[in-house]
Amino acid sequence: MKISQIRTLSAERIGGCLSRVPLEVLDQVIEGLNEIIA
Repeated sequence: MKISQIRTLSAERIGGCLSRVPLEVLDQVIEGLNEIIA
């Protein structure tokens, strides 16, 4: 199994989890990630 495959699998799992999260919470998560990355 390649790293790219693992990333795809985890992205699919995260996507499944995020579909149950309210958009407001999702915005806060993305904002937080942007602060960490930037």
